[in-house]
Amino acid sequence: MNEIICPNCKKAFKVDEAGFADILKQVRDHEFEKELHQHEEILKKDKDSAVKLAEANITNVLQKDLAKKDAELAEIKSKINNVELEKKLAVTEAVNEIEKERDQLAGELKSKDTERQLLETSLKEKYVTELKTKDDIIKMKDEEIALRKDMKVKLSTKMVGETLEQHCETEFNKLRATGFQNAYFEKDNDAKTGSKGDYIYYEKDEAGNEIISIMFEMKNESDTTATKKKNEDFLKELDKDRVEKKCEYAILVSLLEPESEFYNTGIVDMSHRHNKMYVIRPQFFIQMITLLRNASMKSLEYKAELAIIKNQNIDVTNFENQLNDFRDSFGRNYRLASEKFKSAIDGIDKSILQLQKTKEALISSENNLSLANDKAEDLSIKRLTRGNPTMKTKFAELESKKLGSPKKAK
Repeated sequence: MNEIICPNCKKAFKVDEAGFADILKQVRDHEFEKELHQHEEILKKDKDSAVKLAEANITNVLQKDLAKKDAELAEIKSKINNVELEKKLAVTEAVNEIEKERDQLAGELKSKDTERQLLETSLKEKYVTELKTKDDIIKMKDEEIALRKDMKVKLSTKMVGETLEQHCETEFNKLRATGFQNAYFEKDNDAKTGSKGDYIYYEKDEAGNEIISIMFEMKNESDTTATKKKNEDFLKELDKDRVEKKCEYAILVSLLEPESEFYNTGIVDMSHRHNKMYVIRPQFFIQMITLLRNASMKSLEYKAELAIIKNQNIDVTNFENQLNDFRDSFGRNYRLASEKFKSAIDGIDKSILQLQKTKEALISSENNLSLANDKAEDLSIKRLTRGNPTMKTKFAELESKKLGSPKKAK
């Protein structure tokens, strides 16, 4: 029998082995169940933890995948946005380029319209000017024709010529006070050479330099003149008068050959026949003087500038000649000085060589003198008289004389 104490009531009771075994079995079963339950709880907790961990892992993986997908989606969206932006920029640039070309074309078109308008205006003005000029020329020619017809009808040949001269003189005198203050325009009355022109014009500047000189001849004839003259009939004589009166130009003011288109053009240059020769109609009388006068004044300026340049060139030439002479003289003197310098250097070198030889000779002489001096210092009466009785006697006599008592040589 086994005694067992109840854990609750604390009473002891006895059980046999069979009962004890049964109680023990119950205890074991209870402990087993308790442990089993505890293991189940632990397994359940482990399971829950594993499930939670698995769920956490799955969640992390899903979150990572989701983040990756979101990043890829964001990248795709960014690329799409960039593509859209590039498209917009390309469209904007294309639109800007088209607008620029449109504006440029519009500007060019406007410029062309402006040019066309200016051209039209210029052509209109030119046409109006030319038309007015043409009308003025026609009017001038009509007046000239009327004047000539009136002159031909009323006057004789001599009077026609005189009237043409008076006409030219009157036209000149109208402008003398304003445009030709320093000019001379008078009839040529000097017939020493056998002929004379009609008028001489010359002008000088304030320094007394001649600006221009012109020999004029005026010619006309009436319709009743038997022999019709030509302009060329007077050119040779006019050129002769120009040369004899030392004028620069010769001008024939003529109403001859009224139907000639060659002379009716205005100013005709006849320099191919005679030097500085012109044939003009009366209406170009003042204009011709003005043209030649302005050209001569410009030529006078050029002559003055040319003289200045010429003097400058002479000065430059003289300077260059003096510079060349100085350079030649300097070169010659340099060569002579160089030669003399070389000769002096050679002489100095020779003198140095000679002095060196003299120095060496003097040094050699000094050595010899030193040897002689050494020998002289070593020289004594005993040495001189050794083996020489005569000299020994002589030195003894000299010595005795110095002492005042004669001594015999031993």
